[in-house]
Amino acid sequence: MQSSLWNDIPSSWYLILSALLFSLGVIGFLIKRTLITVFMSIELMLNAVNLSFVTFAHDWHQVKGQIFVFFVMMVAAAEAAVGLAIIISIFRSRATLNVDQIDLMKL
Repeated sequence: MQSSLWNDIPSSWYLILSALLFSLGVIGFLIKRTLITVFMSIELMLNAVNLSFVTFAHDWHQVKGQIFVFFVMMVAAAEAAVGLAIIISIFRSRATLNVDQIDLMKL
């Protein structure tokens, strides 16, 4: 029987990696002031949660977690398309992507 990567590495390592990625996303969201970096930090947090969903789904031999990850990825793709369109629109109207300078909703 051929061993797979999932069976060789303990699940706790995947959860630790997920926690580290989520923490990096939170730090990037709170510290950085550019809209692109904030947007990428949110995507990093979503991917960290997806990793933990897949880990738990594998441990509990359930497909529900992987199906949920698929739906989260679809929503993240739609969010990326709409988010980037909004970022481009803000940059064209304000000529900046600094969060502190675009906090007003007036044009």
